[in-house]
Amino acid sequence: MSKDLLLEIGLEEMPARFVTQSMKQLGDKTAAFLTELNISFGDVQTYSTPRRLAVLVKNVSEAQEDINEEAKGPAKKIAQTEGGEWSKAAIGFAKGQGMTTDDIYFKEIKGVEYAHVKKFVKGQETAALLSGLEDVVLSLTFGKNMRWGSNDIRYVRPIKWVAALFGQNVISFEVANVEAGNQTAGHRFLGTSALISEPAAYVDTLKGEFVVADPEERRGMILAQLKELENQNNWSIPVDESLLEEVNNLVEYPTALSGSFNEAFLDLPEEVLITSMKEHQRYFPVKDADGTLLPHFITVRNGNTHAIEKVARGNEKVLRARLADADFFYKEDQKTPIADSLQKLERIVYHEKIGTLSEKVSRIRRITASLAQLIGATDEVKALADRAAEICKFDLVTQMVYEFPELQGVMGEKYARQKGEKEEVAVAVNEHYMPRSADDAVPATETGALVSIADKLDTITACFAVGIIPTGSQDPYALRRQAAGIVQTMLEQNWNVPLEDVIAAAIKEVLADHVGDKTAETLQEEISSFFSLRVKHILQEKGVRYDIIDAVLTKAGTLKSMEETAAVLMAHKEDEDFKETMEALSRIVNISRKAAGEQTVNPSLFENDQEAALYKGYETLQSEWNQTASAEARYSLLASLKPAIEDYFDHTMVMAEDEALKQNRLAMMTHLARFILDFAEVPAVLVK
Repeated sequence: MSKDLLLEIGLEEMPARFVTQSMKQLGDKTAAFLTELNISFGDVQTYSTPRRLAVLVKNVSEAQEDINEEAKGPAKKIAQTEGGEWSKAAIGFAKGQGMTTDDIYFKEIKGVEYAHVKKFVKGQETAALLSGLEDVVLSLTFGKNMRWGSNDIRYVRPIKWVAALFGQNVISFEVANVEAGNQTAGHRFLGTSALISEPAAYVDTLKGEFVVADPEERRGMILAQLKELENQNNWSIPVDESLLEEVNNLVEYPTALSGSFNEAFLDLPEEVLITSMKEHQRYFPVKDADGTLLPHFITVRNGNTHAIEKVARGNEKVLRARLADADFFYKEDQKTPIADSLQKLERIVYHEKIGTLSEKVSRIRRITASLAQLIGATDEVKALADRAAEICKFDLVTQMVYEFPELQGVMGEKYARQKGEKEEVAVAVNEHYMPRSADDAVPATETGALVSIADKLDTITACFAVGIIPTGSQDPYALRRQAAGIVQTMLEQNWNVPLEDVIAAAIKEVLADHVGDKTAETLQEEISSFFSLRVKHILQEKGVRYDIIDAVLTKAGTLKSMEETAAVLMAHKEDEDFKETMEALSRIVNISRKAAGEQTVNPSLFENDQEAALYKGYETLQSEWNQTASAEARYSLLASLKPAIEDYFDHTMVMAEDEALKQNRLAMMTHLARFILDFAEVPAVLVK
């Protein structure tokens, strides 16, 4: 027999960003709670609105499953004395299992007899165990918590009611002085409180009180209403998924409506208009069929269509004030020369231990120059990158960016273009913030890539120099994301420069400004290790096997060569001879590590044809290795040595008793290993 289970936590309005994750967490923890108690159940359905988190579990068994288990005890020689009497160990074992020594029997395991008992545990009734749901409620974690009243608990928002039903029966427990019951709350303005007759009636009961508890259903309602407005007005409403998710978690009963604003505001940059609507008001912008922004917007009301025209006018009034401010800021910013903005950076402290924004910009310029030299940039690119680095932060002191921080870089590009900067410089001012997120693109231009990497390198290096190093989930300056951005940009731009050289360039400039008290060697070691984790993560995302990642990370070279080598190993790992090839190459490397140092190979000491054949293969390898940078070609060169290596070891003992022979053969191993390790740390590759 089974019943449905319902648990609803009623709260004051939660921040939208916490709702979905908290709903999933409640479902997972409720399922884990039932599983741990050995209670069988069916589908787990989760629900959420800004004011509630709920889980409905179908077909929950009315009792735990009975347990028939065999318990293993001490060995027979410990369980019984020589006279066959039960020892204290045996008596204690039986007692601990709720049995007597009469129930003990012996069973042989790997040649040794052990005492065993079979015991039957009758499952308890589920209803008697469900008060433990209190612990499930209190176990939820949130990004930010609060306290209220005299309660000691910390929670995302104050708990206002709890509904808990098993079938038609209320589950008795208390959380934060709130007694669980069968009553829920409807829409704050349109509904009232309501009694839930049984878990299966939960969704319909709330709908009767103007609450759509299923977030997917609400989402569908919003999209359908947007589509209807599109069709009615011949509009195109681009739907930003993150905005849709946020709006969906702000309403319990969605009703979409449109509003308008003065066409004169369309003279503002489109990014300003969309940011004002999306980020500040949670409005969807409206475009025509050609993608041109129109003087209209869509908002989603938490309610029905009552007095909807008045609601639209109210939203228009709020947006009008926002856009009027933006228009004023835009016009005022255009009056300020870039040079004046750069002077203001001297008065803004970036970090008390690192210096001002002006000092940071100075380092970015110097690092940009060093990077441009490393990659062999043209004089034209060097000049463009230097100017872009010099003005890359000027828009931070504009009124527009102060009001809309999301537009840093975007406004910098527009203002730079308006003030006569070269197009490449203007674009680089925006690109130097890229990638802004894990899903964002990297800079497309060489100029933008140089300044972007220089800026991020300066931030990482300066933070490490003063001891600001990410630990666990703590990364207030987003150093991990910035390091990943550097790696992605270097890969996309095909920089043929070792990452260690790029890091060293930044360390030199940061230490020149006397930031921190660490040595260059310490910083190089710490930052290189930090970047290795980012490279590993990026290769994992590309589907590279973990052992192959370890193999390519140990090699000296560029990020691009590491990526290509990993791709080649992944492509060949299913080859019929891959295992034998890796084993042959690994044997060379492992033996080479017994050599005292690199010595010259003397062919006159060869004792068999196999030594001569392997040496000939080495000479071919030596002559052709540097003629190609292709990882595929180099793998083929190494793989072609497999037959010669196998024949060599079949007929040759490297660690010969004759010292001269041994050293000559170790020299051969060392010379070959140098090329193998230049490709990858082959012994790290796992083969079966």
